[in-house]
Amino acid sequence: MIEPRRVVDVTALCAAAGGALVVVAHAAPALTAITPLGRRLWPGLSGVGDPRHVALTFDDGPDRRSTPAFLDLLDRCRVRATFFLLGSMLARNPGLGGDILAAGHEVGLHGFEHEVLLRRTPAATRDDLTRGFNLIAEVCGQPPRWYRPPYGVLTAAALVTARRLGMTPVLWTTWGRDWTRYATPDSVLSTVTASLRGGGTILLRDSDSAAFPGCWKATLGALPALIHGTRRRGWTIGPLREHQLATRAR
Repeated sequence: MIEPRRVVDVTALCAAAGGALVVVAHAAPALTAITPLGRRLWPGLSGVGDPRHVALTFDDGPDRRSTPAFLDLLDRCRVRATFFLLGSMLARNPGLGGDILAAGHEVGLHGFEHEVLLRRTPAATRDDLTRGFNLIAEVCGQPPRWYRPPYGVLTAAALVTARRLGMTPVLWTTWGRDWTRYATPDSVLSTVTASLRGGGTILLRDSDSAAFPGCWKATLGALPALIHGTRRRGWTIGPLREHQLATRAR
């Protein structure tokens, strides 16, 4: 006969094991943030697309202090991009959502708040994504097609919610490290181009809302040379809607 204490111990052990499995299942998609691994196993999720094209994307806006300058520059360069909006920023600057679309760009969701999803419960994640999605649809007049989590860290709840809302999660293949106090136009340009390949997705920021104050100026300064260099290498540059994301590993 099993002693009552042993029953309690086994039950507690099973409960702990079950809880650990839930945590692992919730956090496992965060592995996609490891870019080299992600590109190989999940090329579409990592932003790998048509090798003749490069996708240009911006996170963390819209911001009335900086986003209009990006829209002006992109218009002069005849380039369209994808802007991943934070719901909290759009709520403060609702007119910029329409300005982005009116200029021919597209919008995606970056969440309502800029917080790493591993710190959120599944329910809180669902609420955050749904709130941001609904706000973009209301303010911009159309729902976002794409989703990118803060810091590129996905969870099971985020993936399920994004799919339920009809969004495609997309990360990136190269970035500019443009969120630091040390960012300069030259450093942003060299960091992006060091690993840029045809079919890649570039991550930059049109706002310092989740970064060092004023760092967006380095990004803005790097853009003309980045656009020119991309075209010189024979690639077109534009939004994700033109990128033809890969659907299987290569």
